[in-house]
Amino acid sequence: MNAQHTTENLTIHHKVKDYAAWRAGYDGHEKSRLAAGITNGRVFRSVEDPNDVVVLQDVADVAKARTWVGSDDLKTAMQKSGVVGSPSIRFAA
Repeated sequence: MNAQHTTENLTIHHKVKDYAAWRAGYDGHEKSRLAAGITNGRVFRSVEDPNDVVVLQDVADVAKARTWVGSDDLKTAMQKSGVVGSPSIRFAA
């Protein structure tokens, strides 16, 4: 791996009850993501199921991002925005 590589990726895949409601919650949580060093979020939706969502984000500090991913703040935000079940969360270089 290139020693200059400093950005990791965070992928979150989950189902939502209603994409529009989820998207409003996701957009409203931007400051929290930025505070955790999570940037450049790209949202993708399944063609077959528009409520099947994948978010790809850049991570500056994996330890900080892992703390954020496990936080009650994120769990509450996901519940409020209509995430169904448990999300699949992966970090990759």
